[in-house]
Amino acid sequence: MSEKIWSVITASGSYVPKVIVKNQDFLNNVFYDPDGKRFDKSQEDTIEKFRQITDIEVRRYVTDNLVASDIGYFAARDALDSSEIDKESLDYIIVAHNFGDIRPNNRRTDLVPSLASRIKHKLGIENPYTIAYDLPFGCPGWLQGMIHANYFIKAGDIKRALVIGAETLSRICDPHDRDSMIYSDGAGAVVLEAVTGDQSMGVLSHKTRTDTLNHAFMLWMDKSNNPDFGSNDLFLKMNGRKLYEYALKTVPPLIKETLDLAQLSVNDIVKIIIHQANAKMDDAMLKRLFALYGEKEIPSDIMPMTINFLGNNSVATLPILYDLLKKGKMGIQQCRRGEHIVFASVGAGMNVNAMVYKIN
Repeated sequence: MSEKIWSVITASGSYVPKVIVKNQDFLNNVFYDPDGKRFDKSQEDTIEKFRQITDIEVRRYVTDNLVASDIGYFAARDALDSSEIDKESLDYIIVAHNFGDIRPNNRRTDLVPSLASRIKHKLGIENPYTIAYDLPFGCPGWLQGMIHANYFIKAGDIKRALVIGAETLSRICDPHDRDSMIYSDGAGAVVLEAVTGDQSMGVLSHKTRTDTLNHAFMLWMDKSNNPDFGSNDLFLKMNGRKLYEYALKTVPPLIKETLDLAQLSVNDIVKIIIHQANAKMDDAMLKRLFALYGEKEIPSDIMPMTINFLGNNSVATLPILYDLLKKGKMGIQQCRRGEHIVFASVGAGMNVNAMVYKIN
């Protein structure tokens, strides 16, 4: 095999917020259905049912003095500090998010300047050719940023990109909507770099799809479920049942298509790093993926989970989980050089993407 250019992750970092929010912290919330009617079930029953479905017991929120660009900077700094990479050598800084910088006392989205420009500024990078831009793409945004960077590298245009996912979903969740218990905050970052070699490594294949004809508005922004909320603030809303059905229908086949492009089978994969909004949904997608290969036995450690202690932190889920795995912070869960892993995500848009990666 002649030498080729491969896109390889050479550094990773993450930021897990300090505020710990447990399920019982929602006992005093008053929940309403989308029609503005108060649920008649007890809070205890509602919270326990939520835990059984999602597996979430704890989630993390940012402190009031922080916004998404701050925690994105912390994750980027962690990635750079854990490596010998010169920040001035970065060709791109791509920041995936969906809501910009939102302050605790003002839910208006702040996007000017872009979060990528803010993070470049915080990093103190002087190089004017370190191009910084934002990527809003729903929860799959960070992975799509990786796909962007891979294209740039494979085209020979750049050598090194910093790809960040940062979100503060706690600032845009409706306190009167049961789904608010799903959302959390966090940030993760990796450096994707051009490496030349005659053996396959790094990004091997990827696929993305966007379904808007019938599925564009399964996640949307709307007023509080509480008819007496008292303001016109907009909050993140979700049709959970339809999203569940959509994910089961689209994510497993897309992962298989991506594996097919890499000429690999699901049995060649040691870890599936998947977006986590609902543990029950992730388990169902995993079973359906293996069923596509006629496999009934699923390795118990193939899908490491953070949702039970971090919640759903949107674009930050995949890079945080990858960083925790690489740094040995997931207990017995780990991945080694030469092994194949899959990244996959689904979210607002509706967007789905997957990537096969060989650890270098």
